[in-house]
Amino acid sequence: MKAKDNFLKVKHLYNRAGFGISYPDLHKLSKKNIEKVVDGLLKEPKDDDALKLVDPSEEKRQLLVQAGLYAKKDLNDEEKKMRQEIIRMQNEISRDLNIAFVSKMINTQSPLREKMTLFWHGHFACRSNNPMYAQQLNNIQRKNGLGSFKTLLVEVSKSPAMLNYLNNQQNKKGKPNENFARELMELFTLGRGNYSEKDIKESARSFTGWTYDKDGSFNFRQNQHDDRTKTFFGKIGNFQGENIIDIILEKPETAEFISRKVYKFFVNDTPNEAHVKELANHFYNSKYDIGELMRKMFTSDWFYAPENVGTKIKSPAEFLVGLSREFYVTYNKPLVLIQLQSSLGQYLFNPPNVAGWPGGQSWIDSSSLMLRMRIPSLVLNDGEIDFSGKADPEDEAVIALSRAGTNNANANAKPKSYVNANANWPKFLDTFPNGTTPLELTEFLLQPKLNDKITKMVSDNKGLRSTAVEITSMPEYQLC
Repeated sequence: MKAKDNFLKVKHLYNRAGFGISYPDLHKLSKKNIEKVVDGLLKEPKDDDALKLVDPSEEKRQLLVQAGLYAKKDLNDEEKKMRQEIIRMQNEISRDLNIAFVSKMINTQSPLREKMTLFWHGHFACRSNNPMYAQQLNNIQRKNGLGSFKTLLVEVSKSPAMLNYLNNQQNKKGKPNENFARELMELFTLGRGNYSEKDIKESARSFTGWTYDKDGSFNFRQNQHDDRTKTFFGKIGNFQGENIIDIILEKPETAEFISRKVYKFFVNDTPNEAHVKELANHFYNSKYDIGELMRKMFTSDWFYAPENVGTKIKSPAEFLVGLSREFYVTYNKPLVLIQLQSSLGQYLFNPPNVAGWPGGQSWIDSSSLMLRMRIPSLVLNDGEIDFSGKADPEDEAVIALSRAGTNNANANAKPKSYVNANANWPKFLDTFPNGTTPLELTEFLLQPKLNDKITKMVSDNKGLRSTAVEITSMPEYQLC
């Protein structure tokens, strides 16, 4: 019985801390105690695992050219063409960057590191038209996602992507822009109700001069910094940005805010406040060590309680990545991954606003649920799909790519595309012992406990392949 319990614990752990687990790995890891399994998840990767799609030297060259073009009042035809070409290339690279992030999650050997990158990607939600800035921010979140929260926060705050997105380029002595200072406290650290409007104003003054150069390097411009005395949370001094971050981290409310958000992402959409408090105390006392926060959560008995197993709706990214990992899927036309994200309501690198994706029940409505239930059979059997649903207006151009090459008569038709994917069925089926029954496969594929209806439905099935397609097309497969 103990071995079976551990089997289910490890399965749950990998569904939440990663994107699922193969049957052989589950069988092997379930022989270890859960603390050792958690240690393995927290282990640093041997190799540098940064995204390296964007060539910084080429991108910086383009930025300098672009800055020169934007500085001119009147452009000749050749310069206009040059500017359009740079924008076209950046849009194309941005799409490739999205696919590179999804591919990294699908193929990673460090699932928790990528899951944390996905978590911070939503927490520090940011849109950037510049793929170099977007890649840099993603790599900051990956590199520091299990390390020091202070380091992560400072690095994110200094990133060109965030400085530009939250208008800190316009935050200057005598004309403070409060956008970054407000979101730093409201969304990134303390949460509403834990600061005053005066704190926002004084914080904004402290971040004056935080900007970046034409080539995308952080630059503190002393001549734009307000070096007069500020009063922030009752403390008085000639504060700069780092001082504000230090004072924010001194407040236990910050540890509680982050712990609650982590709990909702990894444990349950409805927080148990006693467990959140337990995590927050541990996080605060560890001097904001994110790895320690995760270890505490993943080794707590309550993490494996029945009310926390098979009860969370997978985000579109978790759903697509999990399905692709499970069945060793390759996408012959990876652009379909962007179309799927858009239609399901989570287009990575393009959050709806600075608050990120709301998550939870918002992932599912009648149209997106129907699409989710169709996707497995389409991906696993290479079918045709209509793309509609929850697309962001700003994503329409991306969805429209699937219409390229159609004639004018079809220009307004709903975009269609063949998924054009290959599931490696022999590899998937080889992961199971001889004699595995459809019912045993169903128990492995689903996180919620099987009810009589599902048990009865699969008991008459003959093949594992048809069972897998049927089960992944059920509403229950949307839960982890």
